[in-house]
Amino acid sequence: MERKKKQTIKNMAITDHLKELRKVILISAYAIAAGSIGGWLLSDYTYKILAKPIEGISQTHFITTTPMEPILVKLQVSLVVGVIIALPIILWQIWSFILPALKENEKKYVYFIVPPSLILFLTGASFSFLVVLPMGLKFLLLAGSGVESTPFVTMSSYLRFIITFLLSFGLVFQLPILLLLLIRIGVISPDFLARKRKWAFFIIIVLSAIISPTPDLVTQLLMAGPMYMLYEVSIWLGYLITRKKKRRQIRLNNQERGIES
Repeated sequence: MERKKKQTIKNMAITDHLKELRKVILISAYAIAAGSIGGWLLSDYTYKILAKPIEGISQTHFITTTPMEPILVKLQVSLVVGVIIALPIILWQIWSFILPALKENEKKYVYFIVPPSLILFLTGASFSFLVVLPMGLKFLLLAGSGVESTPFVTMSSYLRFIITFLLSFGLVFQLPILLLLLIRIGVISPDFLARKRKWAFFIIIVLSAIISPTPDLVTQLLMAGPMYMLYEVSIWLGYLITRKKKRRQIRLNNQERGIES
């Protein structure tokens, strides 16, 4: 009887969690749908902003290859803008779902990860848009061959290209979060990272060649440079974290000795 009661309580808990998850998904979907309506109104203006890096390249023209392409591009841009507009609501829903299940020490890690992660993602996307894209596009479109030609770019292919570009750099800029998290939980140390600088530089070059949105050397170097700088920053921030951790441990030890005495 007791076992059946526990099983019933467990099933109720699972059902409650599923209901909460369903609520999170529905509210997030409604927020994206509402944001996409606003995105539809802003889609033309948004695409003009996204097209800025390529507008500076002379003799480059946008074209469409199917009758449906303009409306499909408009819908895709609307959805992207809708997700961006709805992002605070989505993050709040996810936060409200996972927060009650976390312990106090686990909540600290969430506070440690989420805000800097968003800032670094936006920094990486901005860096790629303002610095890397103009240089990369100019190299790809004009330095591809010695034969004089007029570049024609489809609207849909450019949209896919630029979204891939922004996401790639945004994710690459998460490197310090990953390294600092590993340092904080004791998997690696700043001294270890400092000793492995040469290997880190080699791995970063290889990763840049693999995950770079374009095969050209310019883009790969512009991705590898910030990655290595972030690696170095992670080392110094790691030293600060470990020193703070040691001070806290010494303080706790002193408190324990005071209580024992």
